[in-house]
Parts: sequence; C-alpha cells; structure tokens
Amino acid sequence: MKHLIWQTTALTLAGALFAGGAFAQAAYKVYVTNEDSNDVSVIDATTHSVVNTIAIGKRPRGLKLSPDGTRLYVAVSGAPKCPPTMDDDDCEKLIGDPSADGIAEVDTVSGKVLRVLPSGLDPEQFDINWATGLMYIANENANQASVIDIAKAQVITQLPTGLEPEGVRVSPDGRVVYVTGEVQSDITVIDTATNTVRATIAVGLRPRDIAFSRDGSHAYISNEIGASISVLDVANDAVLGTITLPEGSLPMGVVVSPNDQTLYVATGRAGKVLAIDLASKAVVSSVEVGRRPWGLTLSPDGSTLYSANGPSNDVSVIDVPSFSVTAKVPVGSSPWGVWLEQ
Repeated sequence: MKHLIWQTTALTLAGALFAGGAFAQAAYKVYVTNEDSNDVSVIDATTHSVVNTIAIGKRPRGLKLSPDGTRLYVAVSGAPKCPPTMDDDDCEKLIGDPSADGIAEVDTVSGKVLRVLPSGLDPEQFDINWATGLMYIANENANQASVIDIAKAQVITQLPTGLEPEGVRVSPDGRVVYVTGEVQSDITVIDTATNTVRATIAVGLRPRDIAFSRDGSHAYISNEIGASISVLDVANDAVLGTITLPEGSLPMGVVVSPNDQTLYVATGRAGKVLAIDLASKAVVSSVEVGRRPWGLTLSPDGSTLYSANGPSNDVSVIDVPSFSVTAKVPVGSSPWGVWLEQ
C-alpha cells in the first residue's frame, strides 16, 4: 500500500511538472551526504543554495529518497576512514564504533531523524526495492549484503558478496540486485524473488558504482582502477563489452540519461564528468567539475547533472545541453553521495 501511495504521488507530481511541456525545476531539492562533517546538505535546485543542513550520524555516504519525497534514507558508519593511500595494516589499527552503523531515516519535511534502521557492519551504499519494502545494503568490512525489511526494521538475511562490496543497485523491474566487489573485481547478482545469490560476474578492476538502463536490459559498471566501464547483459548475467575511458580516469559514480542514449561518469581524482554516447561507446563531452567527483545524479528531465566533489567541499551543477558547469554550491566537509527528488 505504501508503494502505491508513493507511486501515485510521484506520477501526480510528474504530470504537474511536465504540464505545458516544460519541467518546473523549482519542484525538487538535491540531497548531499558530507562524510567528514557528519551531515546532509539540502540544496534548492532553483537558487542553487543550501536551504537546510541535517545532522545525521557518523560518516554518511549512500543515500536514497522515497518516491514521494517524504523520507530520506542515509547510510551511517562508525568504521574508520581509510583512504586508498593508507596501508591496510595501519587501517586495522584504527578504532571503529560499530554502534554507529545503521541507516538513518529522515522526515524531509521536518528535517529530523525518525529512527535508525539496522544495517549490518559498515554500511556504505544501498538501494531499495519499493515494491517489496526491502533494502539491500553493502557491508563493506563484512564482505556481505544485508537485506532489511524497512517496515519491520529487521534484517531478514545476509548474503556473501565479493570482497569489500560498495555499489548497490536494484534493477528497474526489481528482479535482481547488483553489488560491486572492489577487491576481486566482480558483481554479485542477487535474485530478489528468493533473496539468494544468483550469479557472480567478473568485471574490470575495482568496480565502484552501477547504473541500469531505463529498460533494464543493460547495466553499466564503473571500474576505477581499470579506467573503464563494463557493459553487462542483465538477462544473461554476462559482460557484453568494455568502454575504455581517457587516460587518467578513475571512474566512480555513473548515471544513465532518461532516453538510454548517454552514460554520465564521474572520474574521481581526474576531476571531470564525462558523457559517453552508448551507441558509439565514445566519450562525446567532458567538463572539469572539482576535486575527486564521486556521487553523481541527474534531474528528472535529464537537463542537469549534479556531482559531489569530495575535497572541494562543493557540488557542481552541470547544464547537460552545453555540458558546462553553471554553478558550484558549497556544502559540508567531504561531500560523498548526491541524490534528488524524482
């Protein structure tokens, strides 16, 4: 029932926004997790200014918004922050706080945290199957994925994944969930009908994020160390090909255009966002956005991209038609994830 309410609200809103053939950009807000300042910045899409800051918990990273826009979910973690330059032995010496792990549920109207859902150890990214009310969470330090019943606030199962899982995405039809494994460079495929592991797919080096085509037939995996995008056949759990990115690219966040024709890629320490034509598999546009862009999201009409630039402590607003940065919005410390109302 909740899903039907969310879906009806979203469709009603979409109809109002597109009435007369124009998209009312003022209708949405952009949410940004700030990993080092332990909060979420709320950006008004019209004024490109922060209108609220929500204290959320330790190390907020992954985030998702309910279809009706009333609930924001944010992964928080007490695990110590260990950058890629830190030796594993040094990282293991740092003291963590597992009691801080969870998924914070926020009322977007009041800006208050309503509760913290159980998450398993060190939640990083997650996604939600709104039809079933189940949340799928990557537990990076536990090498597993936790499946959570949101309404009951209960862990219903935990599944093995590749080592250091990070990216999580539910397919558009809700039938499968993909989870990236950074260390072994693989994708764990979860069958949502049984909540069991269906397959493991080898991809490029250090996969970080996932985007499905809108029709659900393909998935695109950003391989950070491989400087590439793996293109997957979803129905057959197979790799169709690899898109090689420009030298120096360290791809992170990925998102697909509404017409399934373009893939947008944040290139991490390369400091750019790329546009890839999916028919030719060629990079057709590139723009400098800031230091280490990670999170990437797209406005509902496909006209505006937002990139979270960690060390820059800002979010870049990218006009898609001209592929240029039209604004930079200062946010909290080390912005990581970015999401918006659909």
